[in-house]
Amino acid sequence: MKRRTLIKGMAATLPSLWLSRALGQNFFEDLYAGESMAKGPFQPTWESLQNYKTPDWFRDAKFGIWAHWGPQCQPEASDWYARNMYEEGSWQYKFHLEKYGHPSKFGFKDVINEWKAQNWDPSALVSLYKNAGAQYFMAMANHHDNFDLYDSKYQKHWNATKIGPKKDLIGGWAKAARKNGLPFGVSVHASHAWRWYEVAQRADKTGQYAGIPYDGKLTKADGKGKWWDGLDPQELYAQNHPLSKNSFDNNFDVGQWDWGNGVYPPDKAYIEKFYNRTIDLINKYNPDVVYFDDDQLPLWPVSDAGLRIAAHLYNKSIKQYGELRAVINGKMLNEHQRKAMVWDIERGQANEIQPLPWQTDTCIGSWHYDRGLYERNGYKTAKTVIQTLVDIVSKNGNLMLNIPVRGDGTIDEKERKIVEQIGAWMKANSESIYGTRPWKIFGEGPAQEAVAQLSAQGFNEGRGKPFTHEDIRFTMKGEALYATAMGWPQDGKLVIKSLAKNSQHFPKEIQKVEWLPTKQLLTFERTGEGLVVALPEKSSDELTYANVIRIV
Repeated sequence: MKRRTLIKGMAATLPSLWLSRALGQNFFEDLYAGESMAKGPFQPTWESLQNYKTPDWFRDAKFGIWAHWGPQCQPEASDWYARNMYEEGSWQYKFHLEKYGHPSKFGFKDVINEWKAQNWDPSALVSLYKNAGAQYFMAMANHHDNFDLYDSKYQKHWNATKIGPKKDLIGGWAKAARKNGLPFGVSVHASHAWRWYEVAQRADKTGQYAGIPYDGKLTKADGKGKWWDGLDPQELYAQNHPLSKNSFDNNFDVGQWDWGNGVYPPDKAYIEKFYNRTIDLINKYNPDVVYFDDDQLPLWPVSDAGLRIAAHLYNKSIKQYGELRAVINGKMLNEHQRKAMVWDIERGQANEIQPLPWQTDTCIGSWHYDRGLYERNGYKTAKTVIQTLVDIVSKNGNLMLNIPVRGDGTIDEKERKIVEQIGAWMKANSESIYGTRPWKIFGEGPAQEAVAQLSAQGFNEGRGKPFTHEDIRFTMKGEALYATAMGWPQDGKLVIKSLAKNSQHFPKEIQKVEWLPTKQLLTFERTGEGLVVALPEKSSDELTYANVIRIV
């Protein structure tokens, strides 16, 4: 027994190719109770997972849409509501006091209970997104609030089929995606609830509620006579543990996000419950993509749970399809880890062509629905989205775009208009996006000369110079080169310096240049300064914020 405990510790803290070779996959399956790993060529080690190859369907898709939707959308008060409502003095705390009452009497569990998703029509929304050009669709399976949005075997009380909507939301999204012929993804964020929810253990320091604890330490025994009678809030809040170092600092410590720097260590029960929940999710809904809101993989490096989940998904995919079709997204990956999964950059993008496929995830507003952004017209425009997509694709990436969903399950009319405008551009120009690959260089122009560098897991979007018609991005497909100008030149003449006469990048003769939306042949001249193309008469502004020509 002592030897088994010792090896468990080794597996949790130092998972390696040596362990898997020495002990075998059957050992890993027997070691942990609950859901078993699928058998196959992949072992739960970084070394084994580096044999991964991104499937062509994902490389060709380029554009996906995400519904980052859960109970934190019910207040319509922006992101991280379930945490920030417990931070005395914050705007969301003040909002919560006014709308719901004090967190000692009305906590996030009670917000969940009010959420009904009464107007949700997943088929209509996914059809809208497909018409806008999305080639895959993703739905949030749980957030840091620890509430599962599906029929969860291991979070069996605190899930959307039992509380709140009383609907299988992931099941509904999956059905809608497949009805529309789109690969389906899920995003998983719940590994962080252990530390993220520590604010719910606090109490006000001032005012009439000073010293009265919030609801983060309530137990099943406290529910007698209440709506949650018979339920244990600790299954949701996971706060039956001491506070981490500096827990009262409202700025979430990046080192603690990565399970270091004084975080109180998650116990085995918490880790294994997360593993089992995620395997159950994968087995029930067969997602093509699993996005982890984690640096590297969930609970790494204090546990190999994420490695086991990844091995299971890859092996299951091979067994199901005869080839590996699954994709896993993770953040802050080093050069070796990027071989094991698809690197994801949050609210930012790479500054040059990446040797391996990658993805940006971003949003037209806040991650969770924010009524204030709607009221002050704070959404990204379709122009910004399209230009971002073009830039990302030129560098071997995909864009996954969140369209925030209101608590009732609908999107607002301003969001719908943005989605429709994206669709109009995609219908005319998607040939330059889908199925393309990077050219020898990704582009040219002043924006790249003043580009903002990546910070942490991303967050460099909107920090560089605005795009102009001088900013060109390239992609290729077969013999065709696509050049996209991020604006319309006043004189109607587009100059592409990288395609000048005797260009080292394009030494062969140019046979023809076409205006992609209509396939109209354009007149051109190749000089020592660049390829000069006479564009057609300008059409509506909605279609000309990214202007594509096809060169062969």
